[in-house]
Amino acid sequence: MLALALNCLLLLALLSTLQATLTLPGIAAIALALGMAIDSNVLINERIARSCATGTRRRNAIAEGFRHAWSTILDSNVTTLIVGLALLVFGSGAVRGFAWWHCLGILTSMFSSVFFSRGVVNLWYGRRRSSANWPSARYGRLRPPPPRNKDGIQAWNFSRSNGISRSCATR
Repeated sequence: MLALALNCLLLLALLSTLQATLTLPGIAAIALALGMAIDSNVLINERIARSCATGTRRRNAIAEGFRHAWSTILDSNVTTLIVGLALLVFGSGAVRGFAWWHCLGILTSMFSSVFFSRGVVNLWYGRRRSSANWPSARYGRLRPPPPRNKDGIQAWNFSRSNGISRSCATR
């Protein structure tokens, strides 16, 4: 949702910067660009969901989802950009206006749906800490204090990566 809002904001900022008039073909091109951005976001989310379904950790699934969706998104956007450039070169009047905004919309939708949304997702999931990640010293996080039994004895867990652990009781 944020990526689509940024896409609209970028297109309106370009419209204002270029002091262009918004016509019906321009509105149609902006609608097409928003559709391409929605398609890119759906592709990315579907790839992430597919990676999560296989049991991949959340951060790895996000990286894998963006990596697998990138080639498809790039292919579809480059193809429509070529068509937009052909319309810009061979068209006239309203067709050129449509092609102009179509090409700008493709560039902004690619930026907002791939780079901006990846930044937002990495920011969101990079700052969250789940309780499952606490015991992991590999990521530089502090360990919580070990549990104590009713006599005040601490049980230390010496396992690193596997689920099998040995406990040592200390006072």
